Amino acid sequence: MSMTFSGQVALVTGAAAGIGRATALAFAAQGLKVVVADLDAAGGEGTAALIREAGGEALFVRCDVTRDAEVRSLMASVIDAYGRLDYAFNNAGIEIEKGRLSEGSEAEFDAIMGVNVKGVWLCMKYQLPLMLAQGGGAIVNTASVAGLGAAPKMSIYSASKHAVIGLTKSAAIEYAKKKIRVNAVCPAVIDTDMFRRAYESDPKKGEFAATMHPVGRIGKVEEIATAVLYLCCDNAAFTTGQALAVDGGLTAM
Repeated sequence: MSMTFSGQVALVTGAAAGIGRATALAFAAQGLKVVVADLDAAGGEGTAALIREAGGEALFVRCDVTRDAEVRSLMASVIDAYGRLDYAFNNAGIEIEKGRLSEGSEAEFDAIMGVNVKGVWLCMKYQLPLMLAQGGGAIVNTASVAGLGAAPKMSIYSASKHAVIGLTKSAAIEYAKKKIRVNAVCPAVIDTDMFRRAYESDPKKGEFAATMHPVGRIGKVEEIATAVLYLCCDNAAFTTGQALAVDGGLTAM
């Protein structure tokens, strides 16, 4: 069974690279118009250019998801360009921890919570009214397997992703009868530029990251994109309030 989409417009934050870029390209491949949002203007414009080169339609909007005015402006840009918002993938996030909880700084806490939690909250805050006005829609938030359990030496990051799942589940119940579905995707270690930067100085850690997944490898960005599109598509009409682990069996251990 192929995925079907009755909507026309998708928004992806954190779309300059990695999972965000792969998902934006996947939406476009399904014939959707895609709004690409990111702080990285060069990367975001690059994603939009890739979509256009493949024959799709895309708009890049630079946005800091931690700033209310910029998120409101992003949603206004979506409506100005395409008149509606059917699907939103709130994917912008950061990961900067490297030590135990007591070694973390207030600056790290504020930065991680600002992007990963406040950013998702602000995006949903302004996406939901648009979807209410048009009679429905679907939202997917990027959480993590770190939001489904413990993540030693990443306690703030883990807390932020637990919070994303909490926001997701609460919004899903609040809007369940309004034809708006809200889910989260929870990746394990995925082959992205962020992953390569984190492990290029210590290849052994990269090798361990692969072996900790029961399937024996790290994930691909396209595999997360496929999960996001499923959660958005009409075939998933009975799925809401879920945190879907895409983790090579990690959380089943």
